[in-house]
Amino acid sequence: MDLTAFFTMSYGLYVVSSEADGLKAGCIINTATQVTAEPPRMMVAVHKDNVTAGVIAKAGKFAVTAIDKTADMPYIGNFGFRSSNTFDKFEKYGEERTGNGCPYSPQHICAVFSCDLIETVDVGTHYLFIGDVVEAERVSDEEPLTYSYYHSTLKGKTPPKASSYQA
Repeated sequence: MDLTAFFTMSYGLYVVSSEADGLKAGCIINTATQVTAEPPRMMVAVHKDNVTAGVIAKAGKFAVTAIDKTADMPYIGNFGFRSSNTFDKFEKYGEERTGNGCPYSPQHICAVFSCDLIETVDVGTHYLFIGDVVEAERVSDEEPLTYSYYHSTLKGKTPPKASSYQA
């Protein structure tokens, strides 16, 4: 099987975040999508080993921000290559709150979504979190950062916990 066929699929880069019991968590994901229009719902895939997955499950809500092309590798590294258990990912890039109380960073984003968790699906290495979108806002006209741009222009690597990772 040629797993590089998956490289032809279009992905964006997003930060998914939440807070429960005083622990703020967020991580970069490449799997977020609208799944229904009425009611508006979206799905995100988060690796089970990410602190963020446990925080979302406990909080019952999450925020998703669409990263834009102004993001650089230090920003991506801040949210993508550190653990929320030992590092405040929001300190450097600021923190705002969605209507349902989820933290998110307002920098380098073109949209923010606030979701109430309605279902969790175990798909092996990842959980699919499906949420009712209770708030959505386009915050800039910047172009979204695609996974292709991340690889080709920013020269980013795919970490082992990414849903598209290949050894």
